[in-house]
Parts: sequence; structure tokens; C-alpha cells
Amino acid sequence: MVNVKKLIKDILYISAKYSARALYVVGSYIIPPNKNIIFFESSNGRNYTGNPRYVYEEILNQGLDDEMTCVWSLVHTSTKVPGNAKKVKRSFFRFLYYSLRSGAWIIDSRHLYYLRKNKNTKYIQTWHGTPLKKLGLDMDYIDMSGNQDIEAYHKEFTDNTKVWQYLISQNEYSSEIFRRAFDFKGEMLEIGYPRNDILTNKNNKEDIDEIKTRLNIPKDKKIILYAPTWRDNEYYQKGEYKFATEMDFDKMYNELSDEYTLIVKFHYLVKENIDWSKYNNFVIECDADWDIQELYLISDMMITDYSSVMFDYSILKRPMVFFTYDLDNYKNNLRDFYFDMVEEVPGPICKTNDEMIDFIKNYTEESYKAEFGEKYQKWSEKFNPFDDGNASKKIIELIRGK
Repeated sequence: MVNVKKLIKDILYISAKYSARALYVVGSYIIPPNKNIIFFESSNGRNYTGNPRYVYEEILNQGLDDEMTCVWSLVHTSTKVPGNAKKVKRSFFRFLYYSLRSGAWIIDSRHLYYLRKNKNTKYIQTWHGTPLKKLGLDMDYIDMSGNQDIEAYHKEFTDNTKVWQYLISQNEYSSEIFRRAFDFKGEMLEIGYPRNDILTNKNNKEDIDEIKTRLNIPKDKKIILYAPTWRDNEYYQKGEYKFATEMDFDKMYNELSDEYTLIVKFHYLVKENIDWSKYNNFVIECDADWDIQELYLISDMMITDYSSVMFDYSILKRPMVFFTYDLDNYKNNLRDFYFDMVEEVPGPICKTNDEMIDFIKNYTEESYKAEFGEKYQKWSEKFNPFDDGNASKKIIELIRGK
């Protein structure tokens, strides 16, 4: 039997949505942008983090928020944002209005497909990492949340990237890949990532202790950050992925808890609710508003797999462990790589928990340098040449036309 009330509600909703879209298109021709309104979005509106966050916070540091109106696009407007920023719900009316009214967009992922940029609005695409995994037009196959239509995926990419005016790059390696994989025709900004300014400017004991105190992280233990990526084919629904790992947390706890604390940082696309209480605070799961750059600073060592966190963390010259239990399957069936990971990464490739635990228990700074020091130097020269602590300031100069 037809639910008449639900049917009417659905019809009204669809009618309102498409009427709003029609008005939005008209508005894109008649609403002029204001150069002092800046539109920010991180991780498709899921959080307040990444490159856009650090550009915004530099605006606050310079006291420019008195003359600039900063607007944050958020899925949940309850998300904490410092300062006097306007928070708008992604895809709703005020979001659409400010996307037209803003003089600059600062976005770190692909924007919503129906957004329209005024010709006088500066679009600064910060992206979100140096690529290890093939992306965009370089991908020959996909299996993302069940989507396997590579041609449609390529078209979505190029429809999005054709309106990007500026694109931030962390190194020349990325610049070459971005131009090809994104079919990018705009201006490449080889300035490093704004989010990494903190790794240069706050890499000192006083700032690190302040972060640990604020996040309630133990100061009597060494800190390991575990930050794996997501698996394209392990998901609950579109855009919500499982925490895919074969890490044996019981064994990690038994072998390492006397000396270490393990912080687990999910990728922003991963949605899980895990009870870690049996590990007696050995495992700490990040709150949603914890910024990974601060976690880099407080960590003595990082474990990852195929995530671009490896390129940021290496700025600190601290040890990295690569827990790649599914390396062959991942490379052959999910995402191909741009370079030979086994040959280039400056840390051990561990395919089992025993290998990983053995390395950590026997780690010394001297042995690590002896085995991986030369690799680390080459890695840093290739991937970290531009991160000098000033990227946010350079973006603000671009926004202001200086």
C-alpha cells in the first residue's frame, strides 16, 4: 500500500532541491563575489583539519579575521572551529550562497559536482597528500564502495579539476603527477603544505608537552602513531569504510605496553566504534577533532601502510614502520603504486605482527640510521624540499593579491 504522506514528502523534497539548484544557477550569474569572503572546506566537509585549517588559522594569527569573513562548509555545524568563522551546513542554502559570494575557495578534496565558481573567484585547491597510490586519470581500474565504472570516474575527475585555478604541491614529483592525473591546466604552487608548517614551527619540547597535556596523552611512555589508509573494497556503504587491519592488538599490548602507548588514527573515511578498554589505555583512539599534524609532533614513531602520511611525517626525520600485510593484493587488485615502495621507503616493510613487534622492541636510533639513514636522506630530498614552515603565509598573500 502506498504511503501517501511519505510520497508527498518525497515529492516536495525533490521539488525543493531542484528548485534551489535552478535558483543557484541563476544566482551564479547575478551574485558578485566579495574578495574579503573566504570559503573553506576540508575532507568533503567532514571535519575541521588539513591544509584549509592551517591557512585559516594563519588568518587568525595575523589578525586578518577582522577584515575577512571566513566561511566553513561542514556536514555537522557542531564541529568546533576557533575564531569568528561562519559555519554553514554543506549543500544547504547558506552553503550555496557563500560559495557564490566568496572571493576565494580553499578546498582540499574534489568539490560538490554542482558547485559553480564565479570567474572572479580564486579557487585554491590544496589537495590532501603526495601520491603513492595511483589516482585520477592514471587509474586503470577502481572498486570504490562497489563502483567499478572507471570511465565515469575519470569524467567526474576532469569535470571537477577543470575549474581549479591553483593547486598546491609538496614536491616536483607531485607536480608532475598532478598535471597528468588531474589534467590540471592551472598554476602549480610548489610551496609545500600549509598543514605541515606546524612540523617546522612547533617541533620543540614546550609545544609537544602542551599538546600531550591538552590531549591527555601519557608523558611517561614513548608514543607510536598508527595511521593506516582505507581499503577501497571494504566498506559499509558509499563513503563509509571499515577499519581494515590485521594488527594483533593483544600481542602489541602484551609485548609493548610497558614502554609504549599506541595512538590509533582512522582515515577520515573510516567509520568504526571499537571498545579498546581491555588494553588499559595502551591503545588510544583519536577523537574526531584531533589533528593528525599534532599527533605527528607528539609521536616518537609511526606505523602506516600505503597512506600519504608517510610524506608528511618524514619532515620530522623520525622512524617509520610499514605494516603491509596485504601488499601484493593491495597493489595488484586495489591501487597500483607510482614507485617501488619496498625499494624506496625509509623504514622496515613488515608483513607480519611478529616482524613489526621485533623491530620496535629492538629499535635504536643508531641501528635505524645505519640501516635506513641513506634512504631517509634521499627520501627527504625528493619529497620534502618545499616544506619550510611558510606555506600558509604564501597562500594568504595569494588570496590578498600581494
